[in-house]
Amino acid sequence: MSGQADVDAIHWKDPRRYLWLIALAVPTLPFQAGALVGLTGLGVFWWWGPVFAFVLVPVVDSALGRDGANPPEAVMRRLEADRYYRWCTYLYLPLQFGALVWTCGVWSRGGLSLADHVGLAATTGVVAGVAINTAHELGHKRDKLERRLSRMALAQTWYGHFYVEHNHGHHIRVATPEDPASSRMGESFWQFLPRTVIGSARSAWFLESRRLTRRGRRVWSQHNDVLTAWALSAALFSALTAVFGWTVLPYLALQAVLGFCLLESVNYLEHYGLLRRRLPDGRYERVAPRHSWNSNNTVSNLFLFQLQRHSDHHANPLRRYQTLRHFDEAPQLPSGYATMIVLAWIPPLWRRVMDPRLLAHYGDDVTRVSMRSTGGTRAVAGSDE
Repeated sequence: MSGQADVDAIHWKDPRRYLWLIALAVPTLPFQAGALVGLTGLGVFWWWGPVFAFVLVPVVDSALGRDGANPPEAVMRRLEADRYYRWCTYLYLPLQFGALVWTCGVWSRGGLSLADHVGLAATTGVVAGVAINTAHELGHKRDKLERRLSRMALAQTWYGHFYVEHNHGHHIRVATPEDPASSRMGESFWQFLPRTVIGSARSAWFLESRRLTRRGRRVWSQHNDVLTAWALSAALFSALTAVFGWTVLPYLALQAVLGFCLLESVNYLEHYGLLRRRLPDGRYERVAPRHSWNSNNTVSNLFLFQLQRHSDHHANPLRRYQTLRHFDEAPQLPSGYATMIVLAWIPPLWRRVMDPRLLAHYGDDVTRVSMRSTGGTRAVAGSDE
């Protein structure tokens, strides 16, 4: 059997190899919007980014369905080492910043209505939000270049502290009451949003302060990864303001807020209501695929560098996107992220769809669910005792 597996591995080819380039359509959304406005003369096409992300992608996702196939184990090492897949993520950044500079020019020239201005910022916000996902993929790797590119991609949204909090906070505390990026059953997205934005920033500062203190370095110094990340954002915004004038500052602020709100929408749905058990020694059980919601919707996985296979990502954080696997034990979202994000913004619909799935995952045992109470947030966990 192993001999046949080796033969199959030699001849195996990734059926998605060149489809990953589809992800690079996202940072070009502002250019696409500009072209559509130029062709039609209709300013409504400045809203092309949200239409693309939350209308077109869900429709195509539904039409093409899911793909739960995993790469053969025998090819994993070769697939991980193939640098082509890295370049698919590297190329996002020049397109991302090219779009940002171009849209600053469009904004500063004027001639747009208020609706057009907001549409332009919303389209760029989609690019910025997905850029955080690209930064997420790059920031988990040991390669110094990838880590630096990750920090650069985060500069557009002033969310550089994500680099610290996500890797050293969220991945340690995921699906526990201590994690600001894990949502609770009964907690709407609009309740979750301020909690996670403020909590993640505080967590990042605490984690970085602790790291520097342990190493005998000053917290307020160039060694602080949170401060240097924010400084990179300040430098970017200052440069764009110097070139295009003060008039672009509202645009830069709006697209940044929309960008990180898109990220937090994803955070909301990735671990909704899921809870790791506390062991008799007081620690939490090891992170497993069952502690993250998973999705195998083909199109949205291509656009998000397979972020939706989130269960394997948390079980194996260093694994590259092209080798992430589907696990039958992982709870499954009913659709791709693009659809689920829209549901998350409408709490009654979200709860109608997700609460029954969450309870079914735990065999209708509500004591195993991370739940928000009327008096605040609480989590009820069964014990292994």
